[in-house]
Amino acid sequence: METQTFQGTVDRYDGVTINSQEEPCESNIIKKKLSDSLAKWAEEKKRCIWFKVDIKDAAWVPILADEGFNFHHARDNFVMMFKWLPTHRAPNLPPACHTNLGVGGLVLNDKNQMLVVVEKHTEVSHWKLPGGYVERGEDIKDAAMREVKEETGIDTIFKSLVTFRHAHKRMFGNSDIYVVVLLEATSDDINKSDIEIKDCKWMDVQEYLNHSEVFGFNRFIVQQALDLQKRKLEFNLTTHTAQHGKMSLEYTAFTVGDL
Repeated sequence: METQTFQGTVDRYDGVTINSQEEPCESNIIKKKLSDSLAKWAEEKKRCIWFKVDIKDAAWVPILADEGFNFHHARDNFVMMFKWLPTHRAPNLPPACHTNLGVGGLVLNDKNQMLVVVEKHTEVSHWKLPGGYVERGEDIKDAAMREVKEETGIDTIFKSLVTFRHAHKRMFGNSDIYVVVLLEATSDDINKSDIEIKDCKWMDVQEYLNHSEVFGFNRFIVQQALDLQKRKLEFNLTTHTAQHGKMSLEYTAFTVGDL
């Protein structure tokens, strides 16, 4: 049988990535093609071989596993599998995503009230800030305003970063970063999400600080925001663009300013 090999794309680390959607292969020849390809890559002293397997090509997964490939990460419609070829050294690969990023919106109105919610799905019912997870490619402040709008119907504008919490062994065993931002309400009428939220209302800030159904960390968040206001400080989240040769990189950094 004529030797057939996957082509893939060579990366800067001398690894090869094959996309199952870009290089389709009939199931009756994939084992032979994979074996021939691995022999070729070993001879060329390639390092890590990556297979991006679309969910429509899930039949590839056990075949790759039989050849020593392991899982690295997965997304909505594909799984990335890898095999490290060098035998004289351990794999030197970037870790799979291991940290979730969540946001909370401390929303204040002009009556010294804050927007609070009780989630439908919670082990212990308590008043908390509206919020949720940051989506891929979404800035923190935009995520906070979106989550507040989705859960409560309230429109807001960004004022300041307040604080963040870093914890471990949370959802899926991941670490978890929870960022809280101060938002100013630009609307008043609540229209809560019946899917996620059990209750939602405006509550006086001092009532919240003394409420029996508020967790200690949530009190700390509000106290931190009040302290920043008292000291007339704000933490801005500003987007910048950095030029590195031909590369243009966009990033968001926080800076200290005066209220």
